[in-house]
This record gives sequence, structure tokens and C-alpha cells, in this order.
Amino acid sequence: MCYAMGNGLKDFSQCFIASFLMFPFGRRLPCDIYWHGVSFHDNDILSGQVNKFPGMTEMVRKITLSRALRIMQNLFPEEYNFYPRSWILPEEFQLFVAQVRMVKDGDPSWKPTFIVKPDGGCQGDGIYLIKDPNDIRLTGTLQSRPAVVQEYIYKPLLIDKLKFDIRLYVLLKSLDPLEIYIAKDGLSRFCTEPYQEPNPQNLHHVFMHLTNYSLNIHSGKFIHSDSASTGSKRTFSSILCRLSSKGVDIKKVWSDIISLVIKTVIALTPELKVFYQSDIPTGRPGPTCFQLSPGVFENIPSLVDEEVKVAVIRDTLRLMDPLKKKKETQSQHPEKPVTGKEDQDCELTGDPDSNPEAHLPSICLKQVFPKYAKQFNYLRLVDRMANLFIRFLGIKGTMKLGPTGFRTFIRNCKLSSSSLSMAAVDILYIDITRRWNSMTLDQRDSGMCLQAFVEAFFFLAQRKFKMLPLHEQVASLIDLCEYHLSLLDEKRLVCGRRRRPQSSPPQEMNTRTQSAAGSLAPRMIGANKLSHSRHALS
Repeated sequence: MCYAMGNGLKDFSQCFIASFLMFPFGRRLPCDIYWHGVSFHDNDILSGQVNKFPGMTEMVRKITLSRALRIMQNLFPEEYNFYPRSWILPEEFQLFVAQVRMVKDGDPSWKPTFIVKPDGGCQGDGIYLIKDPNDIRLTGTLQSRPAVVQEYIYKPLLIDKLKFDIRLYVLLKSLDPLEIYIAKDGLSRFCTEPYQEPNPQNLHHVFMHLTNYSLNIHSGKFIHSDSASTGSKRTFSSILCRLSSKGVDIKKVWSDIISLVIKTVIALTPELKVFYQSDIPTGRPGPTCFQLSPGVFENIPSLVDEEVKVAVIRDTLRLMDPLKKKKETQSQHPEKPVTGKEDQDCELTGDPDSNPEAHLPSICLKQVFPKYAKQFNYLRLVDRMANLFIRFLGIKGTMKLGPTGFRTFIRNCKLSSSSLSMAAVDILYIDITRRWNSMTLDQRDSGMCLQAFVEAFFFLAQRKFKMLPLHEQVASLIDLCEYHLSLLDEKRLVCGRRRRPQSSPPQEMNTRTQSAAGSLAPRMIGANKLSHSRHALS
């Protein structure tokens, strides 16, 4: 088995020298697993597995992530209340100013602080706090550097009087079917100046308010420590031990973390599916993808980093091992037992090469999806909308829906009526598409992006099912669309069979069509009330 590694993990090579070959400038021969660079497009890869999903770099930008989570907040306000109130600038600057003024007028005692995060920033670059929406820095940089502004949590949990964060590693092993793993340990990065509630005198104290390692490493109070439970960077497990000693329910903490991770990934997967089909269209050669987030930095500054990161990367490779997958497939479909002398010798001698993982620790990555799929599948409405969107894209490799594709969607799903003419459909398409195209930086091709399609879908759902909550309106319209499209698919299948010489008798096919239609009909009845388990995750 061959692994190809680019520059992205150069300081980890000591740990994987037995299994990794380094190709900083690319490799001509195919490999099983490629681990490289910043984005999926670093190299042209036509086979194997690559540690990047197309579009992930774009999706974790702050504006794109905020838009994806805002859609989910509109559908499921309670489930997505973990994401703070946010505004996208510059397009929502006037809305931001007006809403803050309105809340202050209603509650003069409210004295909020806001945190401004540049869209493409990382490692704390360009982040700052403000008290007044009209702050000169805010208005002065908006056009050159779009940003997300959020309400600042002014009373965070402190340890040793210091603000800290939690950096957990999540493996997206597969997009379809969705498969998510969470590392059992992570990192906590600490500020280096004791925390005080924001005021005009300390707003600029980055060592007090921002936990980024890349900033605090320059503080004279940064504590380098090889202990997992002390210093300015610690393991998350040491933080949990500290909280447990104060009576915090750690099982509840993990349950909430798992829920937050799954909900966030569910918000991202619809757009990722669109990127995926664009870069790796069905029927064309291409790799399968996986991704570990957040990314692992190029260096390991401490033993604490090494303890967590090396285990995460090692076990990611173990989970993605193509030879292991092949063995699992063979075990599920056993053939004639092998009785060759070679295999008998391996069993008798206990040759460790026959099981290369025999001496490795247990896997540090825990599967959370599909393990908890029953509790969260009801949230995947936008995912189903993305499937409809992709179906009508037409041209392989495109990411935007043209006017003909949108009209075909309306016709095939039987959504036009006396109150919604095709002329009105065209106007709806033009208005929404024009507005979204003016907001997005991606001008690679014209047409309706997925988020514009979702807005149009919301509009259609609210017109058709007026008396229901939004998530039920949307679920009902999705059911209706899927029902009509399944009938259309069955009809095409029957027509295809009729054209073949060996096709079934017409009477038999009609019976089968009626049976299929009958089994699908209940799906469009009622509002398809949502129900889900709210049991704690273990």
C-alpha cells in the first residue's frame, strides 16, 4: 500500500516514515491515499482517496458557514440556537445598525460587545471587538475585507481566571452515505492575560480576549509545558477532569458536543454535495474523499500537540486503509477457505505482519453518525433539497441552475397552478438569482446557486402549505416533489422496458406501476409531522 504526502504534514514524517512516501512536488504513479496541501485542487488526482473534499475550503469561510447555519436556524430555531446572532457585512451593515439600535431602545441597560471576524481570516488575523456598530474601523474596512460580526459572549467559562477554547478533531469519512467521527481528545488553547468583561480600556487586549495560539505565543506570559494539564496549551481531557472535579456532568458535555458537531456537519453537507458532483461528476474517474477538520498545522510545537494530533492522523489512516476495507468486504462475502501452506504458517507462528494493527492503541476516533442518525435525520431537509437541485442541473460539472432547469423542476414536480403561472416562476427565478449573484464572490458561471434555490423552495412551500410551521411546509413540499419524481422515474422505466424485446407483458407492468404508485402515495399525505428522539447521546 502506498501513501503520498505533500508539504502539509512535513513534521509528522518521523511518525509515519514506515508507511508514508513524501512527494512535495506531486507523484506520477497512483497511490491509495493522498494527504496534501490546503485544498482538493492542489493536484489532479484520478483514483484512490484524498484527504480533502471539494468545496470544504469555501464552506468553512465565515460568511458561507454563517449563511448555511442561518438556513438551518430558519428551519429549526431551537436546535440551532448554539450559533450566536450574526450579521454579514457589508451587505447587512445597515440592518446590523438598525437592529442594535432597536434592542437598545427597548432595553437601555443592554450594553453589548461585538466581535468582528474577517471572512477569509485565520489564526486570529484581523479579529477585533467593538462596542458601537459605527466604530470607525468597522466602516473603514468593510468594502476591502468582508466580515461576519457576532454578539460577543462576555461571560465565558474561565479556568485559572483565563479564557480558553476547545479544539476538537472531526473526521468526515464519507459524504454519501454520511459518516462522521469525533476524536476522543482534543486541545484547549488559553489566553495569557486574566479575563475581564469588555470595556473601552481593554477591547484591544488580544491576549485577554482571543485564544489563538498564533497570537498568544508572542505574549511574554505564554507558558510552554510538556504537561497535558498545565500551561497555555492543554489536552481537552485534562479540562474535562478539571470540570468533573467541580461537579460538571461530563457525559452531558460530550452529549452536547456530539449534537453540535452533527448539526454543523448537516448544515454543510448540502453545499458540499454540489461541489462534489461538480468536481467528480458521476461516471467520470475520480478519487473518493475524506477530511479531518480543523486542519493539522505543519508543525508540532509541544508534546501536548504530538499526543493529540499524531493519534488523530494515525487513526484516520487506519479507518481509511483500503486494504482493511477489502478485508472487511471479503469477510462479509466469505469464499472457499484458504488452506495454503503460507497462511497456515502465519497462523502457527503468529506473524505480526499478518495483523499490522496488533501493537497499535485502540482507535481514538468515535463514530457519531450514522450511529445517532435516528436522532438527527429529521434535520436533513436541506440535504434533500440539494438532491433535487443536483437532479435538475443538467450539465455535468456545473454548480448553478439555469432558467430551463428551474422551469423543468417546477413542471416535473407539478408545482405550477392557476395562482403560480410559469411567467411568475420566471420572475421568481430572475429576482432571487439576481440578488444572490450580487452577494456572492463566485462568478464562475451564471445561474441560481443552491442557497438561492433553497430560498425559492421556501417561498414555494409557504405558498402551498400556508397553515404549517416552516419546517413542516418545507418537508411537505419535498415529499410532494419526491413523490412526483418517483412516478416520473417509474414511468420512464416502464417505457424503457416496453422498448426492449424481452420486456414484461403490459398487464404485468401496469400492475407493478400501480403498486409502486400506491406505496409512494402515503408520503405526500398530510404535513409529515416530524418526530425524533431527544434521549441523551451516550
